[in-house]
Amino acid sequence: MAKLPFKISVLIFFRNERGEFLLMRRAKEPNMGCWSPIGGKLEMEDGESPFECAVRETKEEIGVDVSEQDLHLFSMVSERGYEGSAHWLMFLFDCSVPLKKLPDDISEGAFSFFSLDDIKGGKIGIPETDRKILWGLWKRYSSGGMAVLRADCSNAGRISWTVEQTISR
Repeated sequence: MAKLPFKISVLIFFRNERGEFLLMRRAKEPNMGCWSPIGGKLEMEDGESPFECAVRETKEEIGVDVSEQDLHLFSMVSERGYEGSAHWLMFLFDCSVPLKKLPDDISEGAFSFFSLDDIKGGKIGIPETDRKILWGLWKRYSSGGMAVLRADCSNAGRISWTVEQTISR
């Protein structure tokens, strides 16, 4: 097994008032050129929690103030060997605050709203693990409950995953 850095991040799933999802076309790695939910890395040296990170990243990336109570942690996913460059522990949040307008583009990427059909139907370019794993988790657990998974991305072109625990509501 490759010795790679371990990074901890959050992804926040936002919708507008019509139920369309906010995605960012990433201008930087990882996933440059792909559409994904907003998010970012925890400031671990400050002891930042995943909830604190989600609140901070939301303000930084789309200029919206949310509270921890607006967020539902619906999954934790550990990815081994993602793109051969790092291992990731991701905390996935659904936000109950609907967006009233499209945020301005930032240096990290451009924003757009998409329907779930566009996202799941392959009409836009999204990262492989998002397509195969994350959007299914959102559909099943965003309104309650939680899933913990581990994904092995170290085999080029083949992602495998194991559900370690689920909690239903």
